[in-house]
Amino acid sequence: MIHFVVLIVCAVAIYLSCEWFVNAVEWLGERLKVGKMAVGTILAAFGTALPESVVTLVAVTTGATDEARNLGVGAAMGGPLALATVAYGVTGAMLLLKRRKDRAAVLAGVGVGAGGPGADLPRPGGGAALGDAKDMERLAKDQKWFLAIFFLKVGLGLVAFAFKPALGLLFFAAYAVYFWREIRSSRADDGTDGADGEGGEGEEDEQLEPLKLQPTAASPATWAVVVQTLAALVVIFFAAHFFVKQLDVIGPMLGLSATVTALLLSPIATELPEIMNAVIWVRQGKTQLALANISGSMMIQATVPSGIGLLFTSWHFDGALLWSGIVTVAAIVHLLLAMRTNRLTPARLAVAGLFYAVFAVGLVLIIG
Repeated sequence: MIHFVVLIVCAVAIYLSCEWFVNAVEWLGERLKVGKMAVGTILAAFGTALPESVVTLVAVTTGATDEARNLGVGAAMGGPLALATVAYGVTGAMLLLKRRKDRAAVLAGVGVGAGGPGADLPRPGGGAALGDAKDMERLAKDQKWFLAIFFLKVGLGLVAFAFKPALGLLFFAAYAVYFWREIRSSRADDGTDGADGEGGEGEEDEQLEPLKLQPTAASPATWAVVVQTLAALVVIFFAAHFFVKQLDVIGPMLGLSATVTALLLSPIATELPEIMNAVIWVRQGKTQLALANISGSMMIQATVPSGIGLLFTSWHFDGALLWSGIVTVAAIVHLLLAMRTNRLTPARLAVAGLFYAVFAVGLVLIIG
């Protein structure tokens, strides 16, 4: 029973620390003069993904056996899978709930627009697209980058040759190029996006909320921004670590094997900070930041842990790892098809979560 209690406490701690983190990281972006989208794709994504990369590094460099070191390979594959399915799916579900709540508020007489009663009703069922064509193009570009790198990542797991470890450096270089591109394009586009109903111009021009560490200051001190950012990350790291530990104990208690727990539950736990960030930003009406955070985290997960894994392990995939790669690609292709036609709605985003259920069923069949 104590493990379930600790699990809940850790989840609450992660959510509350993410509240402080997203609040601080927006101010950090303003201090560093990076564009709004780079706050999600670079700053927030790097902050929450860095602890996971450190865990992968420790696993592959200090593991006593090949099996222990290969846990890092599983983490490098499980992270992108959880983000492409669960993170996007939860974001879509939150957007559906938010639109339903907004619609109920309008029907109750709150927020009636200039067009008369019901003129500004949110479309039911998540029918409105999440952004304009420019938003979709930017998000689709991230997914295309991810797919190209991910295909290489999976392909290398199926072959063996002498200089394969050296190719790990290419993944670090790929992220460096992505980092530079995001900073450059985000600064160029900052404040130029059009309204999209869920983000866009209204979202970009929105005033930052007061820093929680200095709630009365119109412009908080830089030291306070840095302290709040780092402190929140420390809490996120340790809370996520203990969350995963509790799952390792609870899994067998529920009749799940260690392999199923490691490949099915642990990835969700390790990506919980990114999921919480997205939930918080959706709640605040900053949908584009939420989506940018997930896509930026996916780029980190596709490159940095993979580079580490290639350098320190044989990087050889079994059936379960290959299956995770197939499901990840299928989920991203589903989203890309919607983005290309500017038809990415909350409902279609929520469907991405179903791919994780498909992965679960296939995993049980593979290892059962």
